[in-house]
Amino acid sequence: MCSGRVDLSFVLRAFSNGADGVFIGGCNLNECNYITHGNYHALNMALLCKKLMEHIGLNPERLRIEFMSSGEGILFAEIMNDFGRKVKELGPLGKGEGIDREELKSRLAEVARLVPYIKREKNEKLALRLDKEEKHDGFYTSDEVDSLFHVSYYIDPDKCQACMICIRKCPVEAISGGKNRIHVIDQQKCIKCGTCLEACPPRFGAAQKISGDFVPPPLPEEARSLVRKGREK
Repeated sequence: MCSGRVDLSFVLRAFSNGADGVFIGGCNLNECNYITHGNYHALNMALLCKKLMEHIGLNPERLRIEFMSSGEGILFAEIMNDFGRKVKELGPLGKGEGIDREELKSRLAEVARLVPYIKREKNEKLALRLDKEEKHDGFYTSDEVDSLFHVSYYIDPDKCQACMICIRKCPVEAISGGKNRIHVIDQQKCIKCGTCLEACPPRFGAAQKISGDFVPPPLPEEARSLVRKGREK
């Protein structure tokens, strides 16, 4: 019932399912029926989503958000007709941008996988109230969004003590290891939530956050056995 309920993942899923355009309608700003002002959250989310769309090569005009009251039926019809015309001009999703369908699905899946991380990183901005329309364009910069895709988590094999705490805490089972087995993060499964970094005991400091650099290659299977110092003989 509230536009603030429209999650970033919902929009990405609609595009992944082949929608050529997504429209979000909400109450007028500062006229929230539920006193939660969720429409501001919806606005911030839509602005962020548009930048994410640009990042993967989709035209951001395929997503539109508008605010109006339930009594403005004529305005609603005009906006929907205008949006419908725009989507027709843009053509089918992906084809209008010159992106292969399978490649587009792969790009959308990559962004969707990172939604929990993106929302955590941009939590403060998503909660702000943009009181002036001129603030919309520069609210999220391209560099700011690009940086979201250049962060990784890594377990230093020289520091890992195979305590299995991070394995048990990882919400997507992206870490492999076991008793006396140095742990390794599967970068394809990792959603960059940072749980491993928070779970790793400070005295070990094995989990690390890497920004803007390549993740070192994982140890080969035969080199992952952890030999305790007291047992080295």
